[in-house]
Amino acid sequence: MRVVVTGATGNAGTGVVRALAADRTVTDVLGIARRLPDLRIPGVRWAAADIDPGREDLTGLFAGAGAVVHLAWKFQPTHDPVATWRTNVLGSIRVFEACARAGVRTLVHASSVGAYSPGPADGRPVDESWPTHGWPGAAYTREKAYLERYLDGFQLAHPDIRLVRMRPAFLFKEESASEQRRIFGGPLLPWRLIRPGLLPALPAVPGLRFQALHTDDAARAYRAAVVRPVHGPFNLVADPVLDTAALAALLHARTVPIPAGAARAALAAAWRMHLVPVAPGLLDAVLRLPLLDAGRAREQLGWEPSTTATEAVAAFLEGLRRGAGADTPPLAPARAGA
Repeated sequence: MRVVVTGATGNAGTGVVRALAADRTVTDVLGIARRLPDLRIPGVRWAAADIDPGREDLTGLFAGAGAVVHLAWKFQPTHDPVATWRTNVLGSIRVFEACARAGVRTLVHASSVGAYSPGPADGRPVDESWPTHGWPGAAYTREKAYLERYLDGFQLAHPDIRLVRMRPAFLFKEESASEQRRIFGGPLLPWRLIRPGLLPALPAVPGLRFQALHTDDAARAYRAAVVRPVHGPFNLVADPVLDTAALAALLHARTVPIPAGAARAALAAAWRMHLVPVAPGLLDAVLRLPLLDAGRAREQLGWEPSTTATEAVAAFLEGLRRGAGADTPPLAPARAGA
């Protein structure tokens, strides 16, 4: 089977193309990205293409593919939500419709925990039936939720396409550290100090907790979704649930309580001054995310994470300390002093 992967040079993409290339039922993997990488992976070919509206038609790239895995996503510029909507929503729709025109039989879409509506008040983990209306105050969650609605109609219009929606928690690996620092931390983050014993304290926002997953574990789930006859949504998470105390323990730091309102105000001020790239609406969204139950992925994908959430974050922190990356434009390692 020939498989095409969009967004193939980023955090998730590099893991997914490796996992697919290692599967004996996959005969050819074509990784698509806006800029060609120097990374060489046996069994993987690269093609340069842009999913944005007005760019080249994607149908020819998808022709003959048994499956398309859509991972392409733009996190910035957060000060220009029209730009991210253009790529993430309108570009994704171009991918979906090109799949239909090319006769692709399997479409695997990278949704997210961010697509979900705020979690239940009792904090219980939710399965894939939980509403996916996102949080309206953040561009990322609005865009992920809108695509869920679009795919509802797309599935009705194209019942012959096997549609799979992957909804992972936050994905981390050592090689993603430089990219994620640039996306979420910006140039002022003192990443060389993010190591045990050097960071004295972390701010602890009440109610802040999240789930994580090693990117390579997510990639194995994507591979299974391609080669197994499954359909529908799948939550992807690893245990345990993390909070500021867990991060502080990894860094041998103490926590300093800070009210959510004060944390948001500080983030909003820094964002307005272009000191950090993360918009305050994303903090609002994270504070409301539900916890996920990944039982369906375990049962239908035969999937089990091999790395704990704590180990995944620890790998990211080590990569952050070292300025780690890979030979692709998104994952380019941090330069000394940068």
